[in-house]
Amino acid sequence: MSQTWGGTPEPTTPGGTAPPSAPAAGGGRSWAAPAATTSGPPPKVPIEQLPTAGSRLSGYLDDLASDSPTPGGGAWAAVSAAAGAALVAMVARLTLKKKGFESVAERMRAIAEECDDERYALLALADKDAEAYRDVMAAYKLPKTSPEEQHTWAVTLQRALERAADIPLEVARRSVYLMSLAEETLTSGNPNAASDALSAATSLHAAALSALANVDINAITFIDKTRQQELADSANALRNRAQSILRDVSEAFFIALHT
Repeated sequence: MSQTWGGTPEPTTPGGTAPPSAPAAGGGRSWAAPAATTSGPPPKVPIEQLPTAGSRLSGYLDDLASDSPTPGGGAWAAVSAAAGAALVAMVARLTLKKKGFESVAERMRAIAEECDDERYALLALADKDAEAYRDVMAAYKLPKTSPEEQHTWAVTLQRALERAADIPLEVARRSVYLMSLAEETLTSGNPNAASDALSAATSLHAAALSALANVDINAITFIDKTRQQELADSANALRNRAQSILRDVSEAFFIALHT
């Protein structure tokens, strides 16, 4: 892992997001293109002034950017969904503090607590996704010189591929469900946090599509074609549902913006 701005990274654990103005971890790069007169990296900023770039997220993103196949897109889909869940919880808690919203207070408290649980579940799925990919790679490397070995290889590979598809499918299901909670907080919650609710929904939508891409790429090599079709049908239904919710959330945000 490369050295981060202002010091050595903490242990890699997902969480948070980096603001566009913050320097990216590793190699002294920043999000903005350097000026033509710049020679060399910009001066390092004290790490205490960069709480996101100096956090464990920075180390996780270093791992994500490396040439290691894990963590990859499937794991990041789960992390992105966890971030969306955190935003929904934030909007719900901001509603609890808003005068005039006492009638929805209990519902918003329940949403916030549920999103906390979902966030932890999704982060666990991120680790499981990386583990499942490693199992698939190990299955491909099994010997296939005899009929018995070929049978063992086929069975082991099928099981590994099914797990590698089932995990992102679960991420997608949770993401789409959380999108509906984002919509609820936008339409019933604190209007000052409407943009946060929309941000949550769009993050969860991207997470769902990313997860479903990982379902597709694993299912396409299934030996069991019936199971392959079942996954394809589930994935398509989730895509359609996610698109429908995103459209409704976007319309609700537009209405909130102009009322």
